[in-house]
Amino acid sequence: MEIINQLWESMKSLFFDSALVQLGWQNYVMIGISLFLVYLAIHKEYEPLVLLPIAVGMLLVNLCPSIALNGGENVLYTLEEYLKAHPGETEETIKYGIKIIDGVKYVNYVSQSGGLLYYLYQGVKLGIYPPLIFLGIGAMTDFGPLIANPKSFILGAAAQIGIFITFIGAVLLGFDVNSAGAIGIIGGADGPTAIYVTSILKPEMLGPIAVAAYSYMALVPIIQPPIMKLLTTKKERQIVMTQLRPVSRLEKILFPLIVIIVVALLLPDATPLVGMLMFGNLMRESGVVDRIAKTAQNELMNIITIFLGVSVGSTATGQVFLSWSTIKIILLGLFAFMVGTACGVLFGKIMCKATGGKVNPLIGSAGVSAVPMAARVSQRVGQEENPSNFLLMHAMGPNVAGVVGSAVAAGVLISCIPH
Repeated sequence: MEIINQLWESMKSLFFDSALVQLGWQNYVMIGISLFLVYLAIHKEYEPLVLLPIAVGMLLVNLCPSIALNGGENVLYTLEEYLKAHPGETEETIKYGIKIIDGVKYVNYVSQSGGLLYYLYQGVKLGIYPPLIFLGIGAMTDFGPLIANPKSFILGAAAQIGIFITFIGAVLLGFDVNSAGAIGIIGGADGPTAIYVTSILKPEMLGPIAVAAYSYMALVPIIQPPIMKLLTTKKERQIVMTQLRPVSRLEKILFPLIVIIVVALLLPDATPLVGMLMFGNLMRESGVVDRIAKTAQNELMNIITIFLGVSVGSTATGQVFLSWSTIKIILLGLFAFMVGTACGVLFGKIMCKATGGKVNPLIGSAGVSAVPMAARVSQRVGQEENPSNFLLMHAMGPNVAGVVGSAVAAGVLISCIPH
């Protein structure tokens, strides 16, 4: 009989320790969202290299919240949350550990050891992962189209206007300046930059900001074409651009060095991102460090992408994510991205007029920092009107300019906003 009682107590303990008892409805909604992101990553192939790790991190933290628990740090739970996570406790047994703040009862809990994702997240918190991602991007990127057509810098800069318009809009809607800066950077369509800025200005918003940024990057082929077609005429979309001039090896080597020096002197806060981007590109173009250039492009990039995606996904808990403020963040992020695309196209139209019809305005939409997807969308929309038109290399100029532009915009926000 005693063995049966012990077995029964063990089964009860196992049940009360399980996620079935501890999770709230918000967690189950987030589990559904994470599975939907897995579907988009695998079936639709929307940015799978990043979206899949984010989805799995989101799934893990909502199934097992302790996996992202702070190690050896104080965590403030509401009394209801604490009792749900510790079914053996009662309000009476922990009455001396209860604090009342604004009429709400809280329990100050000190964790004994950190969860796996807590330690992986330190690379985000300390600003390590995003610059390393930029190192890999630089090692994979050919800046030749931008060097051959420096006017592309204008289109890359124009597409960042959405960041600052949304920043102003978010402030007017009641967000503090730190939150507004983190929301606005979504308009650059650059996941690592959005994560880097948010981790400095508003770390608690990292989950929704990262998910929004990468989701809109993944949805570039869906979001951009209607805007591009609305703002251009059929005749403009049919414009065939002349072939770009060849770019010498010396130009490609000097370009990253010049950009590093200029940015570091004028905007030091952008140096971690731009500096690593250009360092990666210098390794690529120098031709003397192929081994480490390939490591940056492949092994290092892949490892950091996994760590970054999973740890960022782990911040998207149901209690944080499912709120009206998060919905506003996602909607404002979409607005920022759409405005950035529209500004790029409109500046493309201005350049088209200024050059006597030699510039196809469609390449302006590639000024957002979704490389190379935005350039491919410009190519696709152009070929729908003129199958013999090849805009890809022309669109790559604004596209890589957008990478630099979003990093510079990030530096401006960080330097201007107190943190």
